[in-house]
Amino acid sequence: MAKVALYNMDGKECGQIELKDEIFNVEVNTVVMHEVVVAHLANRRQGTQSAKTRAEVRGGGRKPYRQKGTGRARQGSIRSPQWVGGGVVFAPKPRDYSKKVNKKVRRIALKSALTSRVQEDKLIVLENLNLEEIKTKAMVGVLNNFNVEKALVVLDGDNQNVVLSARNIPNVKTVRADMLNVYDILKYETFVATKDAVAKIEEVYA
Repeated sequence: MAKVALYNMDGKECGQIELKDEIFNVEVNTVVMHEVVVAHLANRRQGTQSAKTRAEVRGGGRKPYRQKGTGRARQGSIRSPQWVGGGVVFAPKPRDYSKKVNKKVRRIALKSALTSRVQEDKLIVLENLNLEEIKTKAMVGVLNNFNVEKALVVLDGDNQNVVLSARNIPNVKTVRADMLNVYDILKYETFVATKDAVAKIEEVYA
């Protein structure tokens, strides 16, 4: 089992914690991680874009002027794509961008992402993370103790004081241990988790 340092909120080491190899020490599969991230971003798309083709724009049924003899190029409708107010060629229509990813593949990608954070020394485990009140400055102080600017803060439950204190800090996101996703782990440089959150991750994703 891999061992990492355990810190208190002041940034001082107060022990060590063992991490399960089957989650934090697997072979990193970048191909699978890429597949899952692409699917994640695709699934976030609304897909509600829409424009009208020449058939759907109102009007344009009558030929604007006769075929020959005017000296101008022939036209059949004032709603042709080359006209101002005409339809759009191959107009975008509402569509579903979502991609299906198998559960086992998603699980491999998540373990790979967690392992990459351990290998790059970007995993910080806190003994606990409790704030007495909702105070952004207090949360910034905790992150500054570790020289962290861009972090994913993982909690074992709904700690509203921490969630609300971190909400307004740029490049910092809080998430529950059972709601982790590969995109967030890779997007934020540092993975900050409480000791209880690590235990929850090992329980849920083992």
